[in-house]
Amino acid sequence: MKQLFFIIFLFTCLNDGIAQKRARDYGIEIGVLKPGTNNAITDVKGVLVGHVTLMEGENIRTGVTAIVPHDKNIFQNKVPAAIYVGNGFGKLAGSTQVEELGNIETPIVLTNTLSVAQGLEGLIDYTLSFKENENVKSVNGMVGETNDGGLNDIQGRHVKKEHVVSAIKNAKGGKVEEGSVGAGTGTICFGFKGGIGTSSRVLPKELGGYTVGVLTQTNFGGVLQIDGVPVGEELGQYAYKKSIEGSVDGSCMMVVATDAPLDARNLKRLAKRAIMGLAKTGGIASNGSGDYVIVFSANESVRIPFDADKATDTFTLLRNDNMSPLFMATIEATEEAIINSLFAAKSVGKLENEEEVKPLPIDKVIKMMKKYNRIR
Repeated sequence: MKQLFFIIFLFTCLNDGIAQKRARDYGIEIGVLKPGTNNAITDVKGVLVGHVTLMEGENIRTGVTAIVPHDKNIFQNKVPAAIYVGNGFGKLAGSTQVEELGNIETPIVLTNTLSVAQGLEGLIDYTLSFKENENVKSVNGMVGETNDGGLNDIQGRHVKKEHVVSAIKNAKGGKVEEGSVGAGTGTICFGFKGGIGTSSRVLPKELGGYTVGVLTQTNFGGVLQIDGVPVGEELGQYAYKKSIEGSVDGSCMMVVATDAPLDARNLKRLAKRAIMGLAKTGGIASNGSGDYVIVFSANESVRIPFDADKATDTFTLLRNDNMSPLFMATIEATEEAIINSLFAAKSVGKLENEEEVKPLPIDKVIKMMKKYNRIR
């Protein structure tokens, strides 16, 4: 019976994913830069995304989302990376080594707070599955989380290492399923159903032609704004009201990828701008919110080989003076990724107090956006 339920749920998710409407489908165009083909993190060449969604009974609402920088052996071909912490109430496994060495050597896994250990186990199993890694004795797995305990039986720790490996191995390019899927299955954002969202921006050729893609796991509060429109105020749902929307704590994981040839120093500068995108949606990085940015360059020319027969590396890197367009792209893509997570999310159940966490009321929002002349 459980197997039948999972098959039915998976089929429904796939079909819902095809039919999902995003902010731009309603004429809401955030920012001035153009998105990539899929308006997703996968518009950055080589980047893949995979989900495993766990929904069972009335209280299992969780999952795994994997972001894979490239389809080769990542441990042997590391990518330059950086971390930025907006507010550190969270568990970002692997961050200190990334800070120290400036690279990532595994896929990036997002899940729930109490499943970080399983995320690491899955990453270790995946890394050691490569023949070239048979002598590896240290793996710095990259696992981020948000707390989905409001809608999910988080203490049950239903995510297993097998789910993590499956999300990585099933990762693909192209369109990315959003909303109540993977690590976003049980999340809540601005008092509405949150989830996974993604977006991208492509710079004009005269600004380098580079692509920036962002994927977010949204589980935080504040006063929602969409393209500058005070949606939370208009709907009467925002932080510190005496009901479900009163909770501002949670977390937001932001994963930023680019094909620009950047080292860890300028990647960290890029990561800081994602927090500005979060702020533009009305997020306030509350005391109990873990707001983290993981950023990497997928450009093949700056990959860092594990084994090398020389003592030095030579890279061609983008100059500081050419970073500003990438900053702007990151802010816009982060803002839109968060909004897309809300537009795509579907109700998955109720809180312990039997109050349902409802999706964003799209019809009301569209009327509001028209009122403020923000439909293009």
